[in-house]
Amino acid sequence: MNPFRTLESPIVALPRANIDTDQIIPARFLTTTTREGLGRHAFHDWRYDEQGAPRADFVLNRPEHRDARILVAGRNFGCGSSREHAPWALLDAGIRVVISSEIADIFRNNALKNGLLPIVLPEAVVDTLLAQPGLRLQVDVAKRRVYWPDGEHITFPLDAFAQTCLLEGVDELGYLLAQDAAITTFEERRHAA
Repeated sequence: MNPFRTLESPIVALPRANIDTDQIIPARFLTTTTREGLGRHAFHDWRYDEQGAPRADFVLNRPEHRDARILVAGRNFGCGSSREHAPWALLDAGIRVVISSEIADIFRNNALKNGLLPIVLPEAVVDTLLAQPGLRLQVDVAKRRVYWPDGEHITFPLDAFAQTCLLEGVDELGYLLAQDAAITTFEERRHAA
C-alpha cells in the first residue's frame, strides 16, 4: 500500500442506503484472489445494462466523476457478507475514501486493512454532501479531518492503529514486520532474564 496522508478530490454522490457488498462487487466476480481488474466490476449491476453497455445515468459512468476519489453514500454502507473483494473493487476503481453516516463494521475493518478510508460523519452532514455532487473536499488522515473548499472542517473518528497503518502505508502484517528489531530485542531480554 502507499502511504495515505492527504487527499483532495471531488466527491461522487451515491444517495442510496443499505448498499451491501454484493452490490459493491457481485458474487459472480469473486473468482480471483488478486485485486487488479476488480474495479471494472464495482457496482456492476448498476453501472452496466444486460448487454454490458455502460448506463449513462449511473454516477460512476458520468465523465465529470471520472477523477472522483471520494464516494459519499447513504447510511449502512457495506452491509451484507464479509467480502474483502468489496474494498479491493473500490480501490481498483479509484475510490480511496468512502463517507457515510453509517458503515458496516466488517466492511470498515476490511477497508482499513486494504488502505481504503471509511469515514463516518453525522447524517445531516452526509445529506448535505449528497446534495452537492462534485464538491471538492480535502481529507487529512493525520488530523482526522475533512475540509470543505472554504476551510470549514469536521473531525472524523479513526482509531490510532488504523491511522498509523494508513499514514505509513502498511497493513497489519507490514506493521508487525517493521517492528522486527524491537521484537527481537524484547525476546532476547526475556530469554536472558
